[in-house]
Amino acid sequence: MTTPRGFRDRADDSLLTLLGEVPELVRNLIVAEIDSAKKWAMSAGKEAGMGGVWFIVALFFLFWSLPALGAFAIIGLASWMPAWLASLIVLVLGLVFVAVFALLGLLRFRRLRRLQSPAKAVATDTRIVKDVVNEY
Repeated sequence: MTTPRGFRDRADDSLLTLLGEVPELVRNLIVAEIDSAKKWAMSAGKEAGMGGVWFIVALFFLFWSLPALGAFAIIGLASWMPAWLASLIVLVLGLVFVAVFALLGLLRFRRLRRLQSPAKAVATDTRIVKDVVNEY
């Protein structure tokens, strides 16, 4: 007898019959989970890739907006002072920003160098375990 969804009614099956089908059911479950994980990974990869593309497009427009902002600042300052001085001020401010952000990046990389790598941590743990084993 089958249920409305097309599955077989197992109410009358013996315990040994049900236990005999467990390995096949577990195998089917594992295969279904792996297939589901593959589908999820492909979907997540596709979404992440498209998100990355949109970030690249945004960075493209930002790249071309910065010179326009610089020109706007130069033109605005040129209404109060000579154009060459306005350009020089914007250039110096840009170089100051570059220096500050480069220094911040350098400090971040120095902090990264101070962190203990996982390989060093494993080597330290192994050495500790060997020392403890050698004591006994």
